[in-house]
Amino acid sequence: MVAAAAPRIGTSILELIGDTPMLALNRVVPPGCARILVKLESVNPTGSMKDRMALAMIEAGERSGRLRPGQRVVEYTGGSTGVSLALVCAARGYPLSIVTSDAFSTEKRSHMAALGAELTIVPSHGGGMDEALTRNMIEAARQITERTGAFWTDQLRNTDQLSAYHAMAEEIWAQTGGRIDAFVQATGTAACVRGVGEGLRRRKDDIRIVAVEPAESAVLSGGKSGAHKIEGAGAGFVVPLWQAGIADEIARVATDQAMAMARRLAREEALFAGTSTGANLCAAIELGMRLGPRATVVTVLCDTGIKYISTALYKDSAA
Repeated sequence: MVAAAAPRIGTSILELIGDTPMLALNRVVPPGCARILVKLESVNPTGSMKDRMALAMIEAGERSGRLRPGQRVVEYTGGSTGVSLALVCAARGYPLSIVTSDAFSTEKRSHMAALGAELTIVPSHGGGMDEALTRNMIEAARQITERTGAFWTDQLRNTDQLSAYHAMAEEIWAQTGGRIDAFVQATGTAACVRGVGEGLRRRKDDIRIVAVEPAESAVLSGGKSGAHKIEGAGAGFVVPLWQAGIADEIARVATDQAMAMARRLAREEALFAGTSTGANLCAAIELGMRLGPRATVVTVLCDTGIKYISTALYKDSAA
């Protein structure tokens, strides 16, 4: 008998980013709905899809010479991008300054700090995400960059991250064997829905792309800017990476709907995720009911629910 080959031993945690599994949902999907598949990004090293884009932005900075050995890196973030950058910078040896807010979970801030990031906390109004908070965080990051001469990844404008999501699209295409009718994704920077959408349309030009935004701040679909608590989505204004034609439609999901779905996902499918994932599932199921049982809809489990234990999403789950 020939012995099975031993698993390869890696040399860096960064080698474990990407190539995430996909799972078909069962109990939360109603009769008559399309097949709903979720890309399990929670298995990335920090438990988030943002590991992909953080690595892509840092590597692009290195290749171009904009990021020099030992240079400081700066970013503003609701948390997951900051945690992912903290991982990448720790592995590559870059000091990191993160601008974030009390609007985002304690777990994310603690995770960033544990990985060596220096945090600047911008206060929110009532713990909600809105346009004013986003712009205040951006300005704080600009000031740190100016003062320290750092490399600013500037995630809302940085197109270097799109390559990471083109790669994610190729994974989805291979995993589904090309049997995919629609892709659904929550929109923060718009990089994921844009990058995955571009990649999938290269394979199948009539695939349906749906962007998801908070109903309380539905600016992409022409609504008013407002406060919401879907972390990682809804900047409160039309973000620079957004382009007309990225999505065939824009779905609005309210915070309470997204939270309820995330809790259902944990209890009925044993998949532990955050509020943006709940929003994704609300939109994917609604679309799936329209497309019918012969269709396949892919969406994303954006990050692990461990990042939200202290928030309103899960803190009362044990009651």
